[in-house]
Amino acid sequence: MALFLLIFAVCLFIIGGMVLVLLFSRTPRYRTEPEHLLELFDKALANQVGETEWNVVINYPIRHDDYLDGVRRRAQHLMQEHGRPWQVAQGKPLLDKTGHAELTALRNHLAAHQRLRERQRNES
Repeated sequence: MALFLLIFAVCLFIIGGMVLVLLFSRTPRYRTEPEHLLELFDKALANQVGETEWNVVINYPIRHDDYLDGVRRRAQHLMQEHGRPWQVAQGKPLLDKTGHAELTALRNHLAAHQRLRERQRNES
């Protein structure tokens, strides 16, 4: 009888602990910030990004900032229009020349927008 109670108490402790862990844990969230996009764009412009890394960041919706989500969607559109992911394995760029120029403009626009936000935040 004592062995039964001991096993029952240990099982109850383990199951109760698991229930508490599940109740108090949150779903992990990835929050894309402007710095992440700028870093990805810099890598893409320097031909140092792979298709997988590009897709992980660009295909994940940004729900906390409409402006950033617009930039993400524009980059996604650039990949659809000017992307050459099959040539990355050969050491060639992810985007063609037109896409590279448009991504440079998008990157510069995002960087200027981020500097403006920082300046406004510092003045307030």
